[in-house]
Amino acid sequence: MNPANGTSPVTKFILLGFPSLSRLGRDLACALLSCTYAGTLAGNLSIVWAVLRDPRLQRLPMYILLGNFAWLEVCYVTTTVPRMLFDLMNPGVPISFHACFVQFYIFFSMGATECLFLAAMALDRYLAICHPLRYPVLMSPHSSWLLAASCWLAGYLWFIGPVALISQLSFCGPNTLDHFVCDPGPLLAASCTPAPLTELTCYTLTSLIIFGAACFTLTSYGLVVRAVLRLPTGAGRQKAFSTCTSHLAVVGLFWGSGMVTYISPSASGGSGKLATLFYAVTTPFLNPLIYSLRNKEMKEALRRTLLGGQ
Repeated sequence: MNPANGTSPVTKFILLGFPSLSRLGRDLACALLSCTYAGTLAGNLSIVWAVLRDPRLQRLPMYILLGNFAWLEVCYVTTTVPRMLFDLMNPGVPISFHACFVQFYIFFSMGATECLFLAAMALDRYLAICHPLRYPVLMSPHSSWLLAASCWLAGYLWFIGPVALISQLSFCGPNTLDHFVCDPGPLLAASCTPAPLTELTCYTLTSLIIFGAACFTLTSYGLVVRAVLRLPTGAGRQKAFSTCTSHLAVVGLFWGSGMVTYISPSASGGSGKLATLFYAVTTPFLNPLIYSLRNKEMKEALRRTLLGGQ
């Protein structure tokens, strides 16, 4: 209860999404989002299926990480897109307090896990190209699975503190969140009282995971590029560049849009929502296209598994 005005605490939130869209605009957005979601599931699940079905890929660390990464993308979009579609078709229907914070926790945990997986895949490429003789020992299939499990575990532990702190704040109205996903910025804005310590905690942990993983990834690829430039021109150099450029494309898409939104936990508004929409929906859709179209082994594995060849 808010003692100042006697109003009851908020138990539900309304995600405004893009309120300026007309009925036709919502229908078109719903159709486009549905197609993107279906394409994301089809592309990433195909990669997961290819890795699970092809024994040759299961022995290669890069594809163990890629299979986990593709499954992560499936879970990532499923955290947000079904609710977005529901809100587009049924504007104004509230989401419960607990469901909002469950979405908040899973969405941010998936984002942290994606940062860690991108760093892990950069580490894999660095070891493969810069230390080829030690690579089979340093990145054995067992080590790759341990690395993947560590990314999942660390990602899901990273934001427990901020989610718990924000969930303990008092929300006494209004119950509208200017976003299409339960996000710390709108949630902090909806709190009855300022929470600078909570905001600082969110800012610090978000900055650490984004900048820490980004610096590690870019440093790894910088060392890889330096090593590749020393290779004699030929198929080996071309293959190394092809693999690294596809990884860097994913890194640029994800972090370029993510940094726009989450460097400050209070960021919101149209630009913040568009940036969130890009990295939460568009990049998971593009990732399987980038990896499969630029990777001969993945294309061959997909052909064998989908067409039943060996």
